[in-house]
Amino acid sequence: MRAKDSARLSAIRLLLSGIKQREVDERKELTDAEVTSVIEKMIKQRRESIAQYESASRQDLADVEKFELEVLSGYLPQQMGEAEVSRAVDAAIAEAKPAGIKDMGKVMALLKSRLAGRADMGKVSNLVKTKLSG
Repeated sequence: MRAKDSARLSAIRLLLSGIKQREVDERKELTDAEVTSVIEKMIKQRRESIAQYESASRQDLADVEKFELEVLSGYLPQQMGEAEVSRAVDAAIAEAKPAGIKDMGKVMALLKSRLAGRADMGKVSNLVKTKLSG
């Protein structure tokens, strides 16, 4: 507020509003993992909005969403590198011993709890699918 950065302040207020809304809906104070899930959901919404705005040639609105995405990403834990994610996927596959692609859900269940907030689960899902198919 003191820096007069209204765009950043607006993004932070959106985040606080999202967290407060979920607390009111669930009638409890959110844990760190639940707050991370709120942030991830908001980031996913921003990515979808950016794609829609760019396809509609509304770069001005896409830029606002990109800025909000950048601000929200700053509140997530440090993201894992591709090598770390790959090792985590290999470990989960070894632990779950899937019979094939049909057991992908078992592997993803293990990974979701381990990688929540630290990796893009869409990319993790694609990596699991690739490793189980090949």
